[in-house]
Amino acid sequence: MTPYDLVLTRTGLRFMGRVFPCSIGRGGLTEAKHEGDGATPKGTHGLVGMLYRPDRMPKPADWAVPIGPPDLWSDDPKDEDYNLMVRAPHAFSHEKLRRADPLYDLVILTNWNWPFAEKGAGSAIFIHQWRRAGYPTEGCIGLPRASLHWIAPRIRHQTRLII
Repeated sequence: MTPYDLVLTRTGLRFMGRVFPCSIGRGGLTEAKHEGDGATPKGTHGLVGMLYRPDRMPKPADWAVPIGPPDLWSDDPKDEDYNLMVRAPHAFSHEKLRRADPLYDLVILTNWNWPFAEKGAGSAIFIHQWRRAGYPTEGCIGLPRASLHWIAPRIRHQTRLII
């Protein structure tokens, strides 16, 4: 581990000598992740992308990609684009990335079950804004807005999420 790793601990998410409060999936931690279980998968996960809402915030890092109205994430194991970013209209089950609430204003993408997804092994594990303290996610890591905005520009190529 390095100071640039995001490490889930009993007290929060450690990064660069700080510990940030966070939330995990409603299903707790798991070593056997599957679609819809609400669990956060244990392991070491690479960070492979960053998405942001340009209408709500400035670009957080030079490699961040803006989210537009047609941007979606496929979460349907029957879809050939399962666990990939897709665009509307999209016939399969998906999540809207450009949401009315602020949860996905800034999203850090992990390489969980990506880029070659195993059908049913669980779609994206994001690091995103939490709803509120203590409120679980659907399997992602949730952080307070200020914490997420502090972390995002400090991520380096070697940064990993360790759960």
